[in-house]
Amino acid sequence: MIDSPADLVTQAEAARAEFLQAVSKLTPALRDASKLVGDWNLREIVAHLGYWVGSVGEALHAAEQERAHELPHIDDVDERNDVVARVARETDLATVTKREAAAFEAFIDRFRRADPAWLGLTIAGGQTIEHIVREDGIDHYREHAADLRKAGGDA
Repeated sequence: MIDSPADLVTQAEAARAEFLQAVSKLTPALRDASKLVGDWNLREIVAHLGYWVGSVGEALHAAEQERAHELPHIDDVDERNDVVARVARETDLATVTKREAAAFEAFIDRFRRADPAWLGLTIAGGQTIEHIVREDGIDHYREHAADLRKAGGDA
């Protein structure tokens, strides 16, 4: 059975809540660590999630305008992640957190209005909207929540 947009909204909200719970359990020292997960600090992880969930929101916006097929394919994900991380390193955590929250809320607001048919639309690169909702949204928040739990000793 395919999940409806409403089901996926519920899953996305739960995944983000799981991530925020993992953030809340980090000690102040870990929140401020220059390297928390790999080479990334907390600001970089939060900005990374905000960027990618924002890109899913853009895909939903394009679907709403019947332009999903026009979305550009991101060829070098690592390069994009490096740019997002560099900007995050130059920004305070409060600002990065506000930006991520705004990106997530814009994604959720648009997704609540989504036509179920959008989930099957293909964007550049051959992925469906449903695939990127799961990969760059739901699964992504869960993956980084697990990273934070592990970094905090809560594996």
